[in-house]
Amino acid sequence: GLFVWRLKGAGTRPIPCHFVHLCRVTSDRLITFQYFNFLKRMYVTQCNKDLSQRAKPKSDPVVSSFHELQQLDQEKKVIHEISPISPVHQPWPETSRRSELREVKSAAETEASVTSVRAEPKEDRQWKEMKLRLDELPGILARLSKIKLTALVVSTASAGFAMAPVPFDLTCFLLASLGTGLASCAANSINQFFEVPFDSNMNRTKNRPLVRGQISPLLAVCFAASCGVPGIALLTLGVNPLTGALGAFNIFLYTCCYTPMKRMSIANTWVGAVVGAIPPVMGWTAATGSLDAGALLLGGILYSWQFPHFNALSWGLREDYSRGGYCMMSVTHPGLCRRVALRHCLALIGLCAVAPVLDITTWTFPIISLPINLYISYLGFRFYRDADRSSSRKLFFCSLWHLPMLLLVMFTCKKSVLGKEDKNDPLGESHGRAMEIRLP
Repeated sequence: GLFVWRLKGAGTRPIPCHFVHLCRVTSDRLITFQYFNFLKRMYVTQCNKDLSQRAKPKSDPVVSSFHELQQLDQEKKVIHEISPISPVHQPWPETSRRSELREVKSAAETEASVTSVRAEPKEDRQWKEMKLRLDELPGILARLSKIKLTALVVSTASAGFAMAPVPFDLTCFLLASLGTGLASCAANSINQFFEVPFDSNMNRTKNRPLVRGQISPLLAVCFAASCGVPGIALLTLGVNPLTGALGAFNIFLYTCCYTPMKRMSIANTWVGAVVGAIPPVMGWTAATGSLDAGALLLGGILYSWQFPHFNALSWGLREDYSRGGYCMMSVTHPGLCRRVALRHCLALIGLCAVAPVLDITTWTFPIISLPINLYISYLGFRFYRDADRSSSRKLFFCSLWHLPMLLLVMFTCKKSVLGKEDKNDPLGESHGRAMEIRLP
């Protein structure tokens, strides 16, 4: 009756549409059976908080003895139905036998290794502190200071001292060489101290003393300070203040500029080339006490030589540098790396030609040095064209003997000091002064 009265009150609305709407409203307002069960569960859980669901153990099915006998009979039938395989009709190949034997051996070896690792006591697998022995300390400090690189730095500084147009002074030469070597040891030690977390990711540097824990960081810093302070003091007090300032500036440039820039920009290669070009300038200033054009020329030769040397070396270490997080030209700009190496190989020819113009060597030096400069330029062109490990390796090994030979040829073609004195003093005033000193 209520439903009929509702239909009469609807009046103007169409009957089918109103009926559908009424069904939807009634279905929304009714309490369904699922909602009633939900309310019941909520009431039970609120009243009995200690209740919890427990998994019932699955009961094993009871198997009668008759079924067991039937299963055994079926298994026996299946076993009797299998026909044996005769080795005469179906022989196994020898390769399959060998492969199976290898698999069995490898499985046995892996099981033995796993059991041996498990059998090891827990103390043997823990980190152990490496004890420092006094007889191993000199070798560790030599590797910490990169003794080969230090020897190269001292040799280039000695070449700069020998090329200076002044009489040779043995005491000054020894003090300058010792101070330069100590400064190089300090810079290399500080460099390794800063790069321990990055050197551990590279195969070339993972065996360094600080990475392996053969020496403590405090001892490394103390060694660097004990080398750097006396080295700069020797160069400043024993030689001259200009050489000491260049040595201190080179330590700062190597440790505070070049080392962090290796992970920031490819400009670190140019900064490192400046670091390598300063030692011959220090040798020149140690002998003359002034910064002349000859010192800049020697620094320019060392500056240009380092690009084919280092770029060829870094080409074969691209994977190592990328793992260590270093931003090198060979990793990020391989084309630029090869072009820069070729440019500076050709620049060596021009720098050698400038030496007689600056009155440092005779005109025979550009002629004698031309073959070795052309050869390294040819290898630089091969490296630029081929861009492979073979060409980079040849260029690197050529650079190792190219620099000593070039400096030796430059020293043999050096202009004599007496000739320069006669040229600067054409009236013979120095000879007259010497005669006056000899007379009573």
